[in-house]
Order: sequence, then C-alpha cells, then structure tokens
Amino acid sequence: MAGSGMKSLAKDTAIYGLSSIVGRILNYCLVPLHVYVFTNPSEYGQVSYIQGIVAVLLILLTYGMETGFFRFMNKQEENPDKVYSTSLISLGTTSLLFILLCICFINPISELMNYPNKEHILMMAIVVAIDAFIAIPFAYLRYQKRPIRFVTLKLAFIFIYIILNLIFLLLCPWIYENYPDFPLIKFYHPGIGIGYIFLANLIATITILLLLVPTTMKHLKFDFDGALLKRILKYSYPLLILGLAGVINQAIAPLTYPFIFAPDSDRAFTELGIYSACLKITVIITMFTQAFRYAYEPFFFGKGKDGGSTKPYADAMKFFIIFALLVFLGVMFYLDIIKYIISENYTVGLGIVPIAMLGEICFGIYFNLSVWYKLTDQTKYGAYFSVFGCLIQIAINIIFVPIYGYIASAWATLICNLLIMTISYFIGQKYFPIKYELKSIFLYFVLAAVFYVAAMYPQIDNEVLRLAYRTLFIIAYVVVIVRKDLPLSEIPIISKYVKKK
Repeated sequence: MAGSGMKSLAKDTAIYGLSSIVGRILNYCLVPLHVYVFTNPSEYGQVSYIQGIVAVLLILLTYGMETGFFRFMNKQEENPDKVYSTSLISLGTTSLLFILLCICFINPISELMNYPNKEHILMMAIVVAIDAFIAIPFAYLRYQKRPIRFVTLKLAFIFIYIILNLIFLLLCPWIYENYPDFPLIKFYHPGIGIGYIFLANLIATITILLLLVPTTMKHLKFDFDGALLKRILKYSYPLLILGLAGVINQAIAPLTYPFIFAPDSDRAFTELGIYSACLKITVIITMFTQAFRYAYEPFFFGKGKDGGSTKPYADAMKFFIIFALLVFLGVMFYLDIIKYIISENYTVGLGIVPIAMLGEICFGIYFNLSVWYKLTDQTKYGAYFSVFGCLIQIAINIIFVPIYGYIASAWATLICNLLIMTISYFIGQKYFPIKYELKSIFLYFVLAAVFYVAAMYPQIDNEVLRLAYRTLFIIAYVVVIVRKDLPLSEIPIISKYVKKK
C-alpha cells in the first residue's frame, strides 16, 4: 500500500466509517419497521418527499461553509480560532432566521409544497436548521483529528432516533390498544401517523445539539470577522451551487414526482415510496463513499498545504474504486437476502438496485476527482458540473418517468454521474494533472463485470447453493486485490504478526 499517507487515510476512513456503517445498518432496521407500519407505499412516499426537501434545504443553509471552513483552517496566514468563530456565527444567524421565516410563513409554504400537514413541515424545518448549524462543530472535530468523538455523537443520534421510532411506532400503539387507561399514553394519538417519524428526528437532533455545543465551544472566543467571512463565502458560494445541484441529483425523485404525476398525488407518492424503499439497499455503497469523504477532505487539504507529489490522490482513487466494486459485487450477489429488509409491497422495484449502485460509484469517483478544483480554488467548475448534471437529471425524469416509471430515475442518476465524472476528469487534467492508474482501474472494472455476469447468469434454484456459488467470486475478487495491490504485509494487524514471527 502506498506510504504512511494512505495508511492514515485508511485508518480514518475505517473510524469514520464505523458511524456510517453501523448507523446505516441500524437505519436499515427502520426500513422494515416503517414499511411494516405504513403498508401503503404512498405513506412512505410522503416521508421520502419531506426528506428530499430537507436534503435540499440543508445544502442551502450550510451554503458551502463546511468545505470553506476546511480550506481556510488549513491556510497558514489565517487564524484558525477566528475562522471557526466566524463560520459558526454566520451559520447560527442564518439558521435562526430560517426558523423564524418558516414560522411566520407556514401557510404559503404548505401551499407551495402541496403538503397540507404544517406540523410535519415545522418539525423538519427546525431539524434542518439545527443540522446546518452543527455542521461546523462536527467539521471542527474532524479538523482536530477527533474521529472517536465524532463517531460517538453520530451514533448517539442514530440510537436515540431508532429508540424513539420503536417507542412511537410499536410500543405506544401496543399500550394504546391494550392499556388505554395508562396515564402516559394520553399523549399518544394514532392519527399522527408518519408525523412520529419527524418528531423522533426532531428530539434526537436537539439532543445532539445539547451534547455537541459544550464539547466544541467550551474555550471558544466569539470573534466575528466580516472581511474573513467574505473571503470564505467567495470561496464557498460555488460549492453552494455544486452542493445544491448535487443533492437535487440525488433527491430528484422526491422533488419532482408530486409534480410529474399531478394531480394524481396517490400515484406520485406510491411510485416514490417503492423507489425510495428499494433505493435504501444502495445505501451500502453510499455509506462507504461517505466514510471515505469524511477522511478524504482533511487528508487532501492537508496534502495541499504540504505540497509535494500528487501520487497520494491517485492511490486514493484506485483504492476507492477497488473497494467500491467489491461492495457492489457483495450487494448484488447477496441481494436475495438483503431484499428482506423491505416488504413484498415494495420488492417490485428491486430492478433499480444495480443501476443506482453504479450511479453511486460514479458519484464517488467524481468526488475523488473534485480535488483538482478545490485545491486550485476553481470551485466554480464544480458548480458548472453539478448544474449540468442536474439539468440532465431533470430532463430525463420529466420525459421518461411518466412513460417508464421510477426505473427511469435510476438510469437518470447513472447517466448524470457518468457524464459529470468524465467531464471533470478531462478538465481536471488540464488544471491539476494527476496521473491516475487508468489501466489498473479499467482492469478492475472489467474483472468486476466478468465476475458479475458469471455469478448472476446461471439459474440455481437452491438458495444456499446459489449464494455459495456467488461467494466463490467474491473470494476470487479479494484474492486478486491481495495479490495485485494490497499485499498482506501492508495490512497493519497482519504485518505486526509477520514481524513477530
């Protein structure tokens, strides 16, 4: 493996990945719970609709400050304490203003969203405002190289959120039905339905805010620098457009289906419910990308400050692709088991899984490529790419979803991410040349494709034999990785054992 830099990146990826992997697995447990409680896909579609809007609002309310924070914290001429304080005050002010505006204009907001339940909207407005504010304290933990604290808080949120879901959706209905005179159950109302999902999110978010603020602001001196904020915003505003277009790319279905299928809102939310439930399976590759991102941003900005070789970026790209393809094969080979996290009402949409996963891999590669415009302060290109991809996605969805349904959304994501990935690579080689190991990367893609076809093509009726047969190809892929790019002597635990012998 390539040097101590890659070992450090791998270690941080593993630590950050713990919160992502464990959290996503635990959230998987909520998927069967939600689809079991809300058997009508239309109800689950409404949850996805609100969550899609929240994802867009979170980008707007953080306006690229997280990446701008890392960039200016690593500039030698800047005062880190002042950068942190200024960023925090800026996000705190805009988040508070957002909450006040939502409260004052809740009626027109509800009409614009074509969503009558104002309580759901207000709860998630508060959640997204708090999430935007705490983005900087969480980024500060990453800057301080405190992944354990970061992971602890992230996992705490997930556990609280899951426990509250179990209480609101299982325990309370059981008590309400069997012991209706129980005093505390007077606060439970069955008619709230999916609103309890949003309430659980709100309580968990407020709890993490209370835990996070004392940890990251104990010795902070609030020192606002308007000139510094202007410099940060100048760097970050293209990232706002980039992030906004990027999240629209990923949340295009929740954002467009109510309008594409209008006035048939039931069909819109039903299609969206099936699509969203099946898309949860692809979260396995998403969480790997997210874990890599948490470790990679501080890594490449730190390398950029130190100067030197671009080889670490090429190595990072190669190993990301190697393990992303391994995840892809693992999910597809064991989809017969994984599919049980969703109920029969939703499995009709499983055809989107391989398409959507390939789209996520392309997006992960695009994120790796983004190092060139972030280190050269050419973030406007990121905005250009994302807007272009967003327009492609919207066009494909509007034209083909009414004809082919949600499968068109999966293809739209893959096509969009493939295009922006390709364009970013060629332009990046002009401004910040990095010698990626294209031959090796291409061979891994070919190998994964061959193994996928060989493993999935034979019709083996016995499930145990079918899974055992596919497992042989997983083992073969891992053997190729070890022999070609990851010698066992480079793996810390094994290398220590070898040295002892």
